[in-house]
Parts: sequence; C-alpha cells; structure tokens
Amino acid sequence: MDEHTYDVVVVGGGFAGVAAARTAAQRGLHVLLIDSNPFHQFQPLLYQVATSQLSVAAVARPLRSIFRRRPRVQLRIARVTAIDLTDHAVTTSDGAMFRGRSLVVAVGAEPNFFDTPGAKQHAYPLYSVADATALASRLLGLIDGATSGETAQPFDIVVVGGGPTGVETAGAIAENLDYVVSRYVSPDFAASCTVHLVDMVDQVLTPFSVPSQQYAQRRLKKVGVNLKLGSGVTAVTEHGVSLADGTTIDTPVVVWAGGLKGSALLAESGLPVGRGGRVDVAPDLSVPGFQRVYALGDAANIPGPDGTPLPQLGSVAQQSGAWAGRNVHAELSGAQPTPFAYRDKGIMAMIGRGAAVAELGRRHRGLRGPLAFAAWLVVHVMLLSGIPQRVSAIVSWAWDYFTHRRPHVVVYRPEEYARGHLATARSADGTG
Repeated sequence: MDEHTYDVVVVGGGFAGVAAARTAAQRGLHVLLIDSNPFHQFQPLLYQVATSQLSVAAVARPLRSIFRRRPRVQLRIARVTAIDLTDHAVTTSDGAMFRGRSLVVAVGAEPNFFDTPGAKQHAYPLYSVADATALASRLLGLIDGATSGETAQPFDIVVVGGGPTGVETAGAIAENLDYVVSRYVSPDFAASCTVHLVDMVDQVLTPFSVPSQQYAQRRLKKVGVNLKLGSGVTAVTEHGVSLADGTTIDTPVVVWAGGLKGSALLAESGLPVGRGGRVDVAPDLSVPGFQRVYALGDAANIPGPDGTPLPQLGSVAQQSGAWAGRNVHAELSGAQPTPFAYRDKGIMAMIGRGAAVAELGRRHRGLRGPLAFAAWLVVHVMLLSGIPQRVSAIVSWAWDYFTHRRPHVVVYRPEEYARGHLATARSADGTG
C-alpha cells in the first residue's frame, strides 16, 4: 500500500473543499485534494442542465484548471473508501493511503429518499452532473417517444419537493412545455402534459417569507404547474407515485428534490453524525473529540449565531471552506482556531422566465419578479467558477430568453433516452 503525507488532506472537491484547499495553499501549506470526479460541479444550476438550458461545460469546471497556478495543491481523482480520523489518513479504492497533519472532510451529501418504497430505484435525484444528464436524456426520450406516432400521447411529470430545487425544476420543465415543445413539436400535446409539484408541507419554499411563498405559488400555477401540497409521497413505482391521501399520479418520470442527507462515508468513518446524517461540528468547524479534523459544507451541521445549524447553501460551504483553511493553518502554526462567522448573503430561487424570489442580505430584504430575476442572474454568474463557465451561461441564457429555444438539447445518456422513448412510444403508436 502506497502512503503519502501532506500538511492537510481535503476530501471532496465541492464548494467547501475547493475553498479550503485554495485558502490553505495560499498560506503556504501543502495540500492534497481528493475527489472521485475530475471536475468541480456547480450544483445550484444542475436543474438547468436537466432541462437543456445549460451545457455540462457551464456547470462543471476541471479541478486542474482551478488549481493550475497553485502548485502547493495536488489532486488525486479517486473514490475514498475509508477515513482514519486519529491518524488523519485516507484510503482510496485503488489501495493508496494518504496522510495529513490535518484532515478536512467535505464529502458533500447524497439524496435522502426517507426510506420511501421505490424512490431510490425509480426516481431521478438532482445532486450531481450524472443525475442531471440522466434526467435530461430521459425527458428528451419521453417527448420524442410520445410524439413519434400518428397521435401524440401526453404524459405527466412529477417533481417531489417544494424547496428551491423542486420549485426551479418544476418551473423549468413546465416552461419547456409551454415555450419550446408547444412551438416546435405540438401545442396540443404540450397543453395536455402536466407537471405536478408534490410536497408533504402545505407551502413551497419554506425558508422564504410568506409573500415570497405566495408569489412562487402564483407563478408556478401560471406556467401550468399543478401544486399537490400537504400530502407526502408514500411510494414510487416505474409508472407513478402514491400519496399519503390515497391518490396516485401516473407518470413515466419522477424527479426527486425531496432533500439531502450526509454521505454514508461520514458515519462509516466514526464521525459523530446528527441531524440529516451530517457531522455536528464545533463553532470553529472542528470535529469534537478529534484533533485537527474539520467537517464542512453539506457534510456538516454548522452552528449559526443562535446555535441552530446554518442552511445547506453554496455560500455557507464556500465561506466555511475558506475559514477552515485559515483555521488549519493557524492550528499547525501553534495558534488557536477561531469560531466561524457566517456572512449571510440571503437566499433566492428562480420561478421561471422573468420571475424569481430573492431575499437578500442579513435581513433578507425581499425582491420578487423581474428585479429578483435580474439579481438571480447576476449572483449566479458571479458564483460560477471560471470565465468560460460564465460566458457559456450568459450566452445560453440570452439565446433561450430571446429565441424561446433550448440551446443544449443533447442525449448525454443514450440508455436513459431509450428508456424514455420506449415508455411513451408504444402509447403514441397505440400499441401500449
């Protein structure tokens, strides 16, 4: 077994891991960053890849590109299979072991299906590029299959989860039908398809203010989304979903935006996990009971000023990563780490074309409509990792906005396209 030693080993190349590695390297530390993917993915925009609004290249930036001018950061593209918290050692699937004087765990999260029967097998989550490309290919296959016969056969789509991801995804799919499919395929077919947004609570966007929630619901209804709130999903099958109120919705595709939980690797490594399977960390982001071990981003419950965990947001992950990088350097230099001070920049969600909600700053000052839409565009452009990614996003959004076309209709996953095509082609031909 190979073994290598660094000042700090960072596990995970998401917002938190990249920020921690960059900050630690800036302070002269030798860093190893390990991730199973060779790219950093911008998760807030994955739903736009799934709905053909953005290309994969706009949301996935190579890690080597991010750190090409930082020789103190070495990259290892491998899947981590074990973490030794006492020795700060990490073992990868190829049998190599890497040891650090400090350890930063930023492994992210995974979809939380809440043990719903059939959800893991049949629903499409949206947490990775692989998830987004699978859903994009399935949706394209469904539309092509449904319109391949003499008579187009409409179908319904179910999105589970009324948080920002669910709202943004449902709105984007509904607008695909309204603005794209109706113009370039068949208006009657598009009008006959329905997007359902399902959640067990009785409102969408629960972290937002009531006016923002009400605005979001009005806009979703305006683009044709059917809100099925106050009744959770009890089962998912290949052909639909069952709800707690006894009703069922027939659908060939279920999008799961029902929440996240900490990676299974956290508990397997002996980390103290709490709510959501995430690590309960100290105010300075360290893991209680382990020296020079930090947990960040979606892998951690980070206490806010009032002691309650901060939300699972990209801004929290980025800021906690940079803070942890400084604390790692301080601790290795003989100084004391300092408590994390989060700068609340607010929350926002895209509802659809020209419509969004934004609650900005520490006081969450509310914007709704075109102004929030403009703010959403600016913020997300600035948050994208590199200049090529920003340019790609701006061009794609402009093309989409002014032409009513989706610029990235690509079959990324032929097997998913084939499944979708088959699911609706038989009905369209009248042979199903």
